[in-house]
Amino acid sequence: MTTWIFLRGLTRETRHWGDFPATFSGEITDADIVLLDLPGNGRLNWLKSPTKVTAMVGFCRRELAAREVRPPYHLLAMSLGAMVAVAWAELHPEELAGGVLINTSLRPFSPFYHRLRPRNYLRLLGLALAGSAEAREAVILRLTSNMAENPGQIAKTWGRWRIECPVAMANALRQLRAASAYQAPLQKPAVALLVLAGAADGLVAPACSRRLAQVWHTDFAEHPRAGHDIPLDDAPWVARQVRSWLQRL
Repeated sequence: MTTWIFLRGLTRETRHWGDFPATFSGEITDADIVLLDLPGNGRLNWLKSPTKVTAMVGFCRRELAAREVRPPYHLLAMSLGAMVAVAWAELHPEELAGGVLINTSLRPFSPFYHRLRPRNYLRLLGLALAGSAEAREAVILRLTSNMAENPGQIAKTWGRWRIECPVAMANALRQLRAASAYQAPLQKPAVALLVLAGAADGLVAPACSRRLAQVWHTDFAEHPRAGHDIPLDDAPWVARQVRSWLQRL
């Protein structure tokens, strides 16, 4: 068996993976998948979110040790989670067998207006002012997905999770601070990496992933229609890309 650690992004929790882990297991049949929440999110919403990505790495390593999940690990991570994966690869490459980075954006490779598209500033402000939990999640879904089926039901489900495990505004801001401040190494960490991007990502410019793959000379694939949350938009495509990449290693 190969151990896969899945990490989500800003204010998201393990349940937001939806059916993707099952789809992934169908392609990567020897995968033992471990879903981790970052501090402040999901079942860990009572914790204070670190303001440094490296501190998130430390938390994940301690959590896995407490669960007696031993390296080597493969990481599959989105957005902020992918920043954690990069920091992990830089600090502890001996623990990792590989990493898949989905729609991430890293300093110093991309400017701020690519890392968060300016057209979303007002939308995110509107999110803070939105009424119900379901209405807020509907905004997030529109920002992150381009192909999701039955978006009304997804927003309703996500709204229920927001009520069950609310992320404090202070924690959301702390996570945003960590993501904004994180500086990736200029040289690729000594870990095999696959970078995936959605060409229709409305939140983060896909140019960020393209640039990262170019500078670090990593494997790269781009979905022609998917948005920011590619595992939601097209889970089978992500799983197939990972399987093909593993076969090339």
